[in-house]
Amino acid sequence: QVQLVESGGGSVQPGSSLTLSCAASGFNFRESPMSWVRQAPGKGLEWIASIHTFGTSTIHSDAVRGRFTISRDNAKNALFLRMNRLKPDDTAMYYCTKTEKWPKGFLPPSSQGTKVTVSS
Repeated sequence: QVQLVESGGGSVQPGSSLTLSCAASGFNFRESPMSWVRQAPGKGLEWIASIHTFGTSTIHSDAVRGRFTISRDNAKNALFLRMNRLKPDDTAMYYCTKTEKWPKGFLPPSSQGTKVTVSS
């Protein structure tokens, strides 16, 4: 079955950088557009980035464009999110998920996610 395992979160100060990773298995990863979404405390899911199958097309939300970069390694069935210049507003659980409808229609995540806390 589809399995997505996120890692790389942590507690950091504003202005710091983190790289999140997502290990995928149980489906044809290289043929699946993928997305990162996040859920801040007390709020709903927020789409933040999507990447098409071979990484030739990416799109980021206004909230993260210029600071975050989505990428993938199809040989390793891995998805990444490089996050620079982190802000307290980026504090959230981060999830990777399949893109159901390009570019912003994502499948509700069923994985554990990885927690990012940004505070001074």
